[in-house]
Amino acid sequence: MSRLGSFVAIAVLAAGAGAGGYWAGQRDLSVPAVVQIISANIVSALGAEQTPTVVGSSASDPVIYYRHPDGEPVYSSTLKQTPDGRDFVAVLASEDVSFEARPKDEAKGAEATAPGERKILYYRNPMGLPDTSPTPKKDSMGMAYIPVFEGETKDGATVKLSTGKLQRTGVKTVPATRGAIVRPVRIPGTVTFDERRVSVVSIRTEAFLEKVADITTGETIKKGRPLVSFYAKEIAAAGALYAADLRSGSSKATASGSLQRLTNLGVPAEAIVEIEKTRKVPISVTLVAPRNGVVLERRAVDGMMAEAGETLFRIADASTVWVMADVPEYELSSVRVGDKATVRIRSLSGKVFEGKVGLIYPEIQGQTRTARIRIELANPNGLLLANMYADVEIATGGNDPAVTVPDSAVIDTGDRQVVIVDKGEGSFEPRDVKVGMRGEDMAEITQGITEGEKVVVSANFLIDAESNLKAALSALTPAEAQP
Repeated sequence: MSRLGSFVAIAVLAAGAGAGGYWAGQRDLSVPAVVQIISANIVSALGAEQTPTVVGSSASDPVIYYRHPDGEPVYSSTLKQTPDGRDFVAVLASEDVSFEARPKDEAKGAEATAPGERKILYYRNPMGLPDTSPTPKKDSMGMAYIPVFEGETKDGATVKLSTGKLQRTGVKTVPATRGAIVRPVRIPGTVTFDERRVSVVSIRTEAFLEKVADITTGETIKKGRPLVSFYAKEIAAAGALYAADLRSGSSKATASGSLQRLTNLGVPAEAIVEIEKTRKVPISVTLVAPRNGVVLERRAVDGMMAEAGETLFRIADASTVWVMADVPEYELSSVRVGDKATVRIRSLSGKVFEGKVGLIYPEIQGQTRTARIRIELANPNGLLLANMYADVEIATGGNDPAVTVPDSAVIDTGDRQVVIVDKGEGSFEPRDVKVGMRGEDMAEITQGITEGEKVVVSANFLIDAESNLKAALSALTPAEAQP
């Protein structure tokens, strides 16, 4: 061989080795696998006989590499899986080996008709474009087309997922149940006295206050406790007339005129009884507390001249109190008289008071756009004080049972509501529903599903996106465009 020929041969061998190394690196092949592949191709090029390819090759034949199950030019020296969970196909030493990839349509046809597997009808564009292919291919961005199996074209919205994909995406389902939706309304409130249990102590005529009891504002007193002793000229004159009628031998019925006058002047019944017994007018009259309660106000002072109707004491019975709360206008339609209310006082940690909505005031506050409601609470121990801040929770909602699902199962797109129904065996169907009242983590379904149907509560957005993609493809792709 001439020197020029030797140089050309060396250059060819170097280039071949470099190309072979690059090819093997791209396909993740080991050195022994590359040697066996090159040896087989050299033998084939020299015309030597090769062992024919047999589907049921002996298990003793060594595996030299693994190829992509769709016939794509992707190889591996170790067993691996495709992104959709299928195993690579083992290539034995006794099989026909070639550097050229297998025809995709031939390889895919073999895969689609394998026993126990579904038949692949065609491949659709991964971006949902109206483009299909009878063989595996990739789009301009390198994304592989998605296979469409037999039976999946009947319902473009139904999605079928493999067990592995269900586990990876974390799909969780729960059955739809029947029950009442309770939606609590949480609002702030303030404790006040029951205005029906507030009393005012006063005199109906001019009087001089002779002695005021040692009682101060804020003190708790009992019913019947003496409050103030006073002298009133008009009461003394009416008492003298009533005593004279009694001393003259007139019956009580005959002296009813003078007795009625004393009653009209607000003279206590005890003072009238004393006049009937002694036939004398007492010098002073004593007023007593009309009820148990707290002294809210004291205006009486020893020796003062009290005008008719002037307030001397104001007493409130605190055994029952009110909680006044403001409900936003948009929540007012769900609050009803008689709804249960739970009240928690911020300064009484751990204390919970139960009551009911007693009244909804027929007025909306112009500045706050709220309506005032009243809740009546028992306060036997006196723990609730006026003007305390309270956190009120009103249990609103219908009493009639309805089909309910977890709130996370509803996909609200703004113009429609969707739930994903589990049809079994990895098949899921998006279904339009009508949502009624929403409660705490629950939603009422008035139309669309029935009790007992399983709905997806986790990863439902992923399934809905896949379903929308399939439905869009089914709508955009004409029937004749499909292989």
